[in-house]
Amino acid sequence: MKKSDKREEIIRVSLELIAEHGFHGAPMAMIADTAGVGAGTIYRYFESKDILITELFRELEGKIIVVLMDGYCEEKPIKERFIFLCTKLLKYFVSYPLHCRFMEQYFNSPYGVSLKKDKFLGKSSDQGDAFMNLFKEGIAQQVLKDLPLFVHAALTFSPLTALARDHNLALIKLDDAMIMKSIEACWDGIKR
Repeated sequence: MKKSDKREEIIRVSLELIAEHGFHGAPMAMIADTAGVGAGTIYRYFESKDILITELFRELEGKIIVVLMDGYCEEKPIKERFIFLCTKLLKYFVSYPLHCRFMEQYFNSPYGVSLKKDKFLGKSSDQGDAFMNLFKEGIAQQVLKDLPLFVHAALTFSPLTALARDHNLALIKLDDAMIMKSIEACWDGIKR
C-alpha cells in the first residue's frame, strides 16, 4: 500500500469507527488494526489521536464547504440564502450519514466546543463561514432576531443535525417537502 493510500485508509477507518463507537470507543490501536497498518505506523501519519480527530474534522469540513458554496449567491435575500444553505447541509448529512454522526459528535465534544467559542467570539480567522456571515448580516439588517450568534446557530444546526440523524436511523423520512417544511420551521425560529 502506498503512503498516501495508508493515510486515506486510516482516515476512512477512523471516520467509520468514531461514528460507530465515539471518540473514546475507537482507540488508535483499533483504528490501526482495522486499517491494516501497524500500531506504530499510524503515528507516522498522525502524532496523536487529537491530531487525527482534528485532521478528520478539517477534511469533512472542507468537503461540506465545497457542497454548501456550490451555487451560493451572496446577493440573494437572506431568507433565500438561509434556505439554500440549510437544504444543502441537510441533504449532505442525509447522503453521508457517517459524516453527520462524526460532525455531531465533534461539535458536542470539547473539540467542537472550543472551535465554536473561537468562531462565535471572533477569535477564529475563518471569515468565510457563510452561515456566520448570514447571521451577522441578518441581525444587522433586522431581518433576524437580535439574538447572540450562538442562539442562531443552535436554532439552525441542532434541528438539522437531529433531523438528518433521525432520517438515517429510519425514524423519519426526509423527502423534499419535509426538508422544506423543516427548514422553514428553523427560519421561523430566527426571523424577526
